[in-house]
Amino acid sequence: MRTKLQNRAVQFRMEDGCLVRVASGQDGRTYTHRTTRQAFETVAHAIADTPAQGDGTTLTAIARQEALAYTQVNVSLEFMKERGLLDVRHRRCYPATQDTYLDAMVEFHALAEEPG
Repeated sequence: MRTKLQNRAVQFRMEDGCLVRVASGQDGRTYTHRTTRQAFETVAHAIADTPAQGDGTTLTAIARQEALAYTQVNVSLEFMKERGLLDVRHRRCYPATQDTYLDAMVEFHALAEEPG
């Protein structure tokens, strides 16, 4: 049986210098994806360079343009969404703050400083 997206619990943590996303469903299954700091920074720059008006950008566009794995881009975008750094309209991403790169790096380092 598939777990619906709404029924997942998602957590972010830092592990070995990587941003880790752990999702678990009500059926007990979990999965873990991660992204490196370098990939996260690249995604944050890509979002910061996206005009707040216009066509926005997508996971696929960033992955192709920056030659990154889709999973790493996805983890980065989901973290930025959770922290309120992205606006998503019609499945397209737009920066939600004046300096999205700086704000993303602050959130990244704040998570790294959280205890265990």
